[in-house]
Amino acid sequence: MLDDFEMVAGVEVHTELWTKTKIFCGCTTEFGGEQNTHVCPVCLGLPGVLPVLNRQVVEYAIKTGLALNSEIAEFSKFDRKNYYYPDLPKNFQTSQYDLPICIGGHVEIEVDGVKKKVGITRAHMEEDAGKLVHSGATISTSDTSFVDYNRTGVPLLEIVSEPDLRSIDETVAYLEKLVQILEYIEVSDCKMEQGSVRFDINVSLRPIGSDKLGTRTETKNLNSFSSVRRCLEYEIERQAEVLREGGKVSQETRTWDEAKGITLSLRSKEEAHDYRYFPEPDLVPMLIDREWVERVRQTLPELPDARRLRLMGLGLSDYDAGVIINSKALAEFFDAALAQFNDAKTLVNWVTGDFLGTLKAKGLPVQLSPVNPEGLAELLNLVAKGTINGKIAKSVLEEMFATGKGAAQIVQDKGLVQISDEGAIAAIVTQVIEANPQSVADFKAGKERAIGFLVGQVMKASKGKANPGLVNKLLQEQLAQL
Repeated sequence: MLDDFEMVAGVEVHTELWTKTKIFCGCTTEFGGEQNTHVCPVCLGLPGVLPVLNRQVVEYAIKTGLALNSEIAEFSKFDRKNYYYPDLPKNFQTSQYDLPICIGGHVEIEVDGVKKKVGITRAHMEEDAGKLVHSGATISTSDTSFVDYNRTGVPLLEIVSEPDLRSIDETVAYLEKLVQILEYIEVSDCKMEQGSVRFDINVSLRPIGSDKLGTRTETKNLNSFSSVRRCLEYEIERQAEVLREGGKVSQETRTWDEAKGITLSLRSKEEAHDYRYFPEPDLVPMLIDREWVERVRQTLPELPDARRLRLMGLGLSDYDAGVIINSKALAEFFDAALAQFNDAKTLVNWVTGDFLGTLKAKGLPVQLSPVNPEGLAELLNLVAKGTINGKIAKSVLEEMFATGKGAAQIVQDKGLVQISDEGAIAAIVTQVIEANPQSVADFKAGKERAIGFLVGQVMKASKGKANPGLVNKLLQEQLAQL
């Protein structure tokens, strides 16, 4: 996209942690609800109240840090980040500044076959702000805004990357991988449409070959990968145009207008000193012992990269393994089915083909599939045993989705058991050969495609029940005798 400039980007990812209650009070974190009903004096910042830290928030932060290869600080504290905005009832946000809980780390991505480690600067705990409900389509086109404080105090983990991203594809790949990890370790529900994960994109341009960073802008609160892509496409072209005309890019905070596909200026970009950070006097510092960290480490599941390598060790291609691990729900479905049907290559073909295709056609996620892992394994075991053939198995799978019945029951109820009796198939083959002299002549004349027609006729005559392997074998034998 750019011939004269190089893009440099870093991302701040805010993820709501999957706790039942807020970070400093007992209010529910449940999404939705009537405006300003999931609140109490603590999260509203009323005079005289004191916060109490939710232990689960700290544990989830530790778990995330371990999954991101971060160092877990032994000593950490909360700070007050002071700024005024209508959705912040206390006029400060309880966050972490100089002593965050997670330090350093990295996420490995792959773009166009090239692997790269994207550095993590830090990850820190903080409370979420409320939500502004605008009268117009965006904040820039609204005459009035209302404030819903239900989200105030919901626990957040802010994960800050190094400015290591050099393309839009790298940025999206990093975010996809990060969200995938959060989903796997179950610290967030990752429902981006509900604001559970939000992205702040910092991007600047510099001349090709330069090692000096340009002036960056920050576009806040993007909540989809497609929005990130479109936002970066617009913003880097906007900055490039400014620089080509001899202007200077302003360091500022911008907002993304989804409908117009443009970024708009909100305010000049704040620096750390603008927030007047100071230690939170109502919360004691945290001493995180190593035994706690190790206990949390033991709860980590198999992460995406490790799962990919294990599946490839079972004979799956890198592509197929990538499709399976892309969703934790699909990966767990696959493993559960594999425990009942021990042929990974055959299983992945069915899962990525007919199974996912049917789910997509019905608009269903894996979690709501009428066919469970054991049901799919039962179907494939029937094929492996020769009870039914692959073609019939596809129709049985459709029936399983439609009725919720088991494969064996459907096969029995509909009389779909495969014909594997050589005498019965040989009789059908003889009839087909006698009824199709032209195709037989074509085959004898060297037209190999003719046998395909004859196989089809045998399968049709047997109502799809004939064993395809035996059909081919017996056809070849009888044709050779003519």
